[in-house]
Amino acid sequence: MTREPDSIRGVSRRDILRVAGRFGMTSTAMALTGAAGFLGTADLARAAESTYGKRFSKTAKYTFKMGASGFNARNLLIERAGFLEFARDLEERTDGEIRVEFIGDNQICGQLDCVEKTQLGVVDFFAASTQNSAGVAPYYNVLDFAYMFPTRASQYHFMYSPESQRILRDPLEKRHGIKFLFSHCELRGLQLGLKWKDRETVTSIDQLAGTKNRVTGTQLGRIAMQLMNLNPVPVAWEETIDGLKQGLIDGAETWASAVAYANMTPVVSQSVDLRFFCGTEHCAMSSKVFDSLEAPLQDAVMESAYLAQIHAQAANEAALIKTVGFSDPQLPDTLFAQHGVRCAFLSDEERRKAEEMCSPEFNPDPWSDWRERLMKWSGGIDTYDEIYRIAREIPADMKPENVEPRRWWRSA
Repeated sequence: MTREPDSIRGVSRRDILRVAGRFGMTSTAMALTGAAGFLGTADLARAAESTYGKRFSKTAKYTFKMGASGFNARNLLIERAGFLEFARDLEERTDGEIRVEFIGDNQICGQLDCVEKTQLGVVDFFAASTQNSAGVAPYYNVLDFAYMFPTRASQYHFMYSPESQRILRDPLEKRHGIKFLFSHCELRGLQLGLKWKDRETVTSIDQLAGTKNRVTGTQLGRIAMQLMNLNPVPVAWEETIDGLKQGLIDGAETWASAVAYANMTPVVSQSVDLRFFCGTEHCAMSSKVFDSLEAPLQDAVMESAYLAQIHAQAANEAALIKTVGFSDPQLPDTLFAQHGVRCAFLSDEERRKAEEMCSPEFNPDPWSDWRERLMKWSGGIDTYDEIYRIAREIPADMKPENVEPRRWWRSA
């Protein structure tokens, strides 16, 4: 397992922990992500002290825990998912009536069990991928049909759409007690390990046939991979990096910024842009907790979620190019460039070939059981058809950062 860098914005991990010991990890993390450029330890201490002072200037009426799985101040500067920005804005917007304690680094819950611990009341908010959350709350599978979303822009368009309330959010809340707030949006590809370092850059789905690839917790992702002959195998996360390094597996299905934030870049040689289903790192909360709040505080939660959604849309699109290096050509100081990760951007024709192999549009039978199951859970909505339609309401070449933000919980 690779280890994290020794410093974040110029401050060593030891000094970060020292500052956090005085002002708390949440205040320190907020100070780090809110600062511009590099800091000295004294700068961080002053920023953390100021943040702490604002956060604790009055007694909070509600103190909530956010179980942020493996996220921390460092990797949220790589995958810009907006979790700390949401917490900061919610505290400020409610004038300290709500305080959020951010608990990351898998200290209180991980990708596979944060949703369950939210349902049990161990945490109030959580941050994890919808795909990993689907193991406990299977309605999340509604997002994972192959090639339902053609672009990242189409994902953001759906997340902002009032239709997402009817198709995604309301059934999730009714069935699992989870209120879906906001999400970063990427599309999953295949991240090839060091076994592929000296091979030619992938340009065709045919080159990947018969490879052995790690799959996450998603049930629908396995169907797509099987149909594309990508041999999905469940591998524990802690074993994935060694598997990619030693060639025990060819690759892993995930998205580009996940490779970077999870320290996989040293063992990934090619990032193949298959775009075959969602990679959505989202923030949600207990619907019971939300319902217990007074109406003005409920409004504040939704407005802070809206701001965080806009932040993730803009900041992660920039970070993909300037921090991760998911572009051709790559910027020289990005994580992909530093570790020699090549981006394998397939042609429209090759992605179409993959789509025809595995999409419900062209190969419906393997998906029929899940479509019927989700239709029943949603109260009769053909979720695949509906989301497929909404995802294509915008031009195919629209840039993700140009998608119009909308307050999805309002019908007009």
